[in-house]
Amino acid sequence: MAKSTSTKKAKVKAKAPKVRAPKAPAAKPAKAPKAKASAPATRLRIRVRAYEYKILDASVKQIMDTALRYDAEVLGPIPLPTEIKKYTVNRSSFIYKNAREQFEMRIHKRLIDIMNPTPKLIESLTNLSLPSGVNIDVKLM
Repeated sequence: MAKSTSTKKAKVKAKAPKVRAPKAPAAKPAKAPKAKASAPATRLRIRVRAYEYKILDASVKQIMDTALRYDAEVLGPIPLPTEIKKYTVNRSSFIYKNAREQFEMRIHKRLIDIMNPTPKLIESLTNLSLPSGVNIDVKLM
């Protein structure tokens, strides 16, 4: 027996392709001309070290206030890794060699960069009176 199959043809409407108007190229924002650096940027690098972090932070705040008073661009303070020096000592001088005692010294450090310092700023930084126990290294880069 042969089966008869009826096929229905679907009516397909042909759509006209959409025509879009060509886009105008987007206007790019004008780039500002780069300023030529006549002199390389100078940087005053200050490294502050102390055994006590409270004194160190007070000294750094004093330096930052002085720099900001003269409208200088300041980077920092950047905390550097704390240097720890450990010393092991025998408690007894003769018999009890296993009894030992350990001592440590912690040196806290901060780094401050001042971009393009003015002579007035440098003079005011040299005249700062900082507490004892704070060590300062200044480099002009």
